[in-house]
Amino acid sequence: MQDASLRMIPLNALRVFCVVARKGSFRAAADELRVSPQAVSQQIKLLEDILGVSLFERKGRVIEPTERAIVLSHFVQAGFDEFAEGVRRISTAAYRNRININVSPYFATRYLMARLDRFRDLLPGADLRLTTMIELPDFTADEVDVSIQWGFGAWKDHEVTLLVRDPKIICCSPALAQKIKTPEDLSRLTLLHPVLARTLWTRVLYHLGQTACDPAGEFELQDAATMRRGAISGLGIGLVSEIDSQEDLASGRLVAPLGVDALKTMNEADIPGFYLVLPKSHRRIEAVATFCDWITQESWDVPLDLPPVSLP
Repeated sequence: MQDASLRMIPLNALRVFCVVARKGSFRAAADELRVSPQAVSQQIKLLEDILGVSLFERKGRVIEPTERAIVLSHFVQAGFDEFAEGVRRISTAAYRNRININVSPYFATRYLMARLDRFRDLLPGADLRLTTMIELPDFTADEVDVSIQWGFGAWKDHEVTLLVRDPKIICCSPALAQKIKTPEDLSRLTLLHPVLARTLWTRVLYHLGQTACDPAGEFELQDAATMRRGAISGLGIGLVSEIDSQEDLASGRLVAPLGVDALKTMNEADIPGFYLVLPKSHRRIEAVATFCDWITQESWDVPLDLPPVSLP
């Protein structure tokens, strides 16, 4: 049976608590809610009385959340997020088959676009809207239903499913390759870092036995295509996706100075990949659930119909 005290908690008190926890101030919360600070204080006092716990420590004009308030705020915010999502969904009932998908640009061109017809055959009435933000979107503010992200799967508070690994090969221009005979030589050269995974080179170097490597230089690049071009141009040593490196290695534009199999035995947890990421509540939408079921059942190990890529 549900605790009687929970049924007595006014929704408005929880809403006020949520704003105070986020703003860190009764006055700032009052400004956002367009009420007086006294009204905010009364709602917090009411909530504390009902729960029988102290939620904020008052230190003059400064308030600090207690440990229990910090724990509670996560659950209350999640609840309000679900309320907002529910209202949005029923307010746009005419678009119940619309699926807003955010996709890593690389995954979109290398994997997804060649297969989307399969999903449209499965759900002919689906209205697909694709965006290609690299960073994880704000699912509510950006009105995104599902996202396909590159990384290591560390997105807390979301449902996360690995679609395919993205193994890398250490690549560079032929000129730079002449300077690399052992893993230790990497520290004397510039390493090209993917902006979304500053730890990737650290994981690679650890795998190669370089636990205290201090590279001579580092360069951050935004995406896989830029990483590949930077390696070809001699900007530094790149970590290029296996499927991208094949043509360049065969033509001699790139060289794998430590061998194409140098990273084959890396711990799987240290190999980045493409993940399906979404708030758990979004699975309750039939069209979104259908898309999620389809994309997780597809085999993504081999890209289809790779588009030609022109390089200078």
